[in-house]
Amino acid sequence: MIPRVAFFGSPAFALPVLEAIRAKFDVVLVVAQPDKPAGRGLKLTPPAVAIRAVQLGLPLEQPVKLRKNEVFAESLRASGADVCVTCAYGKILPQHILEIPKFGFLNVHTSLLPKYRGAAPIQWAIIEGETETGVTIMKTDVGMDTGDIALVGKLEIGASETSLELAPRLSILGADLIVQALENLERLVFTVQNHEAATHARMLEKEDGRIDWSKSAISSFNLFRGVAGWPGSFAFLNNKLLKVHAMRLATGQGRAGEILRLEDGVVVATADGALELLEVQPEGKAKMSALEWVKGFQIKIGTILS
Repeated sequence: MIPRVAFFGSPAFALPVLEAIRAKFDVVLVVAQPDKPAGRGLKLTPPAVAIRAVQLGLPLEQPVKLRKNEVFAESLRASGADVCVTCAYGKILPQHILEIPKFGFLNVHTSLLPKYRGAAPIQWAIIEGETETGVTIMKTDVGMDTGDIALVGKLEIGASETSLELAPRLSILGADLIVQALENLERLVFTVQNHEAATHARMLEKEDGRIDWSKSAISSFNLFRGVAGWPGSFAFLNNKLLKVHAMRLATGQGRAGEILRLEDGVVVATADGALELLEVQPEGKAKMSALEWVKGFQIKIGTILS
């Protein structure tokens, strides 16, 4: 059996998964989030998956809501999909939608479930200092990533790897795994998750990017790596925002947030060591090297970042 697939996804992260599926299977419907305002002009912009679906001439739906949306439900039934695949779609699927395809919904989730259920599993795995993560192919149910597990693939997280660098690797792994799942759709064996071992990867907020110099150096470095895509890392000097675009672990001791010395960058003390800021962006200015910042703003050794 070669299944007919409806694909639910929105951001560019999901594109490798869509491409892998359409290379081997009949994609009968693509479902993406509605167009949203983006850019300085807040122009309505379709998500990456919607753009690609139009380019490929695939049937596309962008429902504003799914609950009590019988028009969309009928479109999904009419597509003739045997199975639906979700990857970073961004909406909770109600039970009446989940029941439509014969083989249900399979989700490409970027963590080793039951750890890091939720909206930001890639980011939180890095923030929490994990050295390994992966992709889980699971049956979607009405819970938050609580469905039974079909396939798991693992990846090591590099010691300096950011969420921006890890995400494409996970997307490619997810694409390989979902193809395996669809090729064996009628023979898949599912395992119930250990719900007691579950952890939650909540959606990131702007404040999550604030560097707390009173924490350990490795904790702050992991935070920097995890929030690299959004919201990014930042600190303050004299109540002025300082975005940090590049940093690395360093050695040194001092008061939390104290600029200790200048090397290739600016070495700042944390609770148990130091971080070296390499590229920063002062409020209202362009990105620059940390040394250019120190020179241009006449920052002195001993200055305290808040």
